[in-house]
Amino acid sequence: MGWTEPGLVLPCLKASDASQVIRALGTLLHRGGYVRDTFVQAVLKREKVFPTGLPTAEIQVAIPHADVEHVLRPGIAIGVLEEPVEFGEMGSEDRKVQVKIVFVLAVRQSDTLVSLLKNLVGMFQDVDLLHRIVAAGDAAQIAAIFGDRLPWFEEA
Repeated sequence: MGWTEPGLVLPCLKASDASQVIRALGTLLHRGGYVRDTFVQAVLKREKVFPTGLPTAEIQVAIPHADVEHVLRPGIAIGVLEEPVEFGEMGSEDRKVQVKIVFVLAVRQSDTLVSLLKNLVGMFQDVDLLHRIVAAGDAAQIAAIFGDRLPWFEEA
């Protein structure tokens, strides 16, 4: 089993802001038994202090997450937004990014989270991959496209 599955993908997500996106994707993770009921609030709180929007070429992404104590088992929820929403830019106090794809990460081990974040940032430099995810329009197809490119990380 990989990090994501069709039940964790929203291919045509309508949202007016970043918190709505995080709530929608966090709810999928919670319903699937991936995270504790504290997860969504922890992600929202962390996003305010440490924003996760990445100014990637052409299609911007965000990778919100919470600390490991809010996670029961590893998973990644993916939302492709019908219209981009504004996220704070990672590493910046005031810059904003218009995000089209959001990956909410549920990771149980801190060292795995660091490795996963590095791999994702590298993956998101592939503009073709991001275009394929946006164009897919189908949860199973998005999960497969993303899953095929994501290295496997073992979490005990």
